[in-house]
Amino acid sequence: MGKPVAVTRTEHSAEDLRTFASKSHDGAQVRRLLALAFVLEGGSRTEAAERTGMDRQTLRDWVHRYNAEGIAGLRSGHGPGKPHSLTADQMAELKATVLKGPDPEKHGVVRWRCVDPRAEVARRFTIEVTERTIGKWLRKLDLTRLQPRPFHPKKDAAVQEAFKKTSPAW
Repeated sequence: MGKPVAVTRTEHSAEDLRTFASKSHDGAQVRRLLALAFVLEGGSRTEAAERTGMDRQTLRDWVHRYNAEGIAGLRSGHGPGKPHSLTADQMAELKATVLKGPDPEKHGVVRWRCVDPRAEVARRFTIEVTERTIGKWLRKLDLTRLQPRPFHPKKDAAVQEAFKKTSPAW
C-alpha cells in the first residue's frame, strides 16, 4: 500500500474541498476534489484512487497539480482545438465572393445555398468542408441567410416601367 500523498496546500480543509465539489459542475473536478479530501483526512493514495475511480499514479499527478495551482488546477482543460481551415485573407475573399453573388452562367444558380460556396471553397482553396461549416463561417462573417428575391438576368427596367404605365391597373 502506498504512503499518504503529501498535500502541501493548507488553505482548504477536507470539508472545504467537499463543499467546492458539491458546487462544481465539472464531474471530473468533483472526483479529484473528493479524492483530495479523502487524502487530507489521512486516507491512503490507493484507497482514495479506488474510491474515485482513478489510478494511484493519476491521483498523484492531480495532487501535484493541486499543490501547484490550487482548486482551479483541478478543472478539466480543453486542448487548443483544430486550426482554422482558411486564413483571414481567404475568409475575406470568401465574403466578397458571397456578397458578389453567383454568376448564373458559371455557377448555374441565381442565389447561393451553402452547398454552392462549399464547392467554390473546394475549387479555390482546395479545402473540403461540410455545408454546416460553410454556414458557421457565413454567420461568423456577419452574413445572414436572408436573400433578396432573385431576378432574371435578362430583365429590362425600361420595359418594366413602360408596362407599368400602360397597364390597366395603373
